[in-house]
Amino acid sequence: MRIFDFMKKLLIASTSTVHGSDYLEYLLPRLTSFFKEITTVLFIPYARPSGISYDDYTLKTKQAFKKISINVKGIHEFKNPIESINNAEAIFTGGGNTFELVNQLYKNDLLSVMKKVLTTGTPYLGTSAGSNICGISMMNTNDMPIVYPPSFVTLGMIPFNINAHYLDPDLSSNHMGETRETRIKEFHIYNKTSVLGLREGSWLEVFDTSIVLKGSPSARWFEKDKPPRELPTNSVL
Repeated sequence: MRIFDFMKKLLIASTSTVHGSDYLEYLLPRLTSFFKEITTVLFIPYARPSGISYDDYTLKTKQAFKKISINVKGIHEFKNPIESINNAEAIFTGGGNTFELVNQLYKNDLLSVMKKVLTTGTPYLGTSAGSNICGISMMNTNDMPIVYPPSFVTLGMIPFNINAHYLDPDLSSNHMGETRETRIKEFHIYNKTSVLGLREGSWLEVFDTSIVLKGSPSARWFEKDKPPRELPTNSVL
């Protein structure tokens, strides 16, 4: 039986890859200590970025974690996915399409068991879509609704929602579409849940009830009926 220092131990990253680096490369120094004494990570490839297969996505992840001497097993390699979650030393949910990720989690009855193991100490890494599901709902994803999940309700590991890959308006652009800030303001017309805009290269470290912003860029915090504000690195949420 493993003894945990914290009831929750989560690393919630905006992205898996920053410009000019390999997959997960910018996070590997932090993951070395975050997954200290972990030998195998259970990988959830359901989000399938660009339609990549589960096997190919898992292989890509195995190659990244090999650099820090950690093994990876895809959840699809197990006959019983619920059992694999319950027995996992640590869990990583990769990025891709949040609608498909959430659809598969509901299809395999995994949300409740994931919530149980994460609140009792199983270390978790999420990137992009895998970070979106840590919030109260997936309603602030940037992804296209290519499938229709039974619900938008997600893990609720943090008391707000994530907008991963948050982008500031480009004042030199002629693009006339909505900005991320505009869409989050539209969300707050109908919803009260606060939203954190996580820029590329930033992540949250969650230890029990402590939530701290890490990485080089600041983040953008949105609350209903309040002006958005910047949160510098090391801000406590």
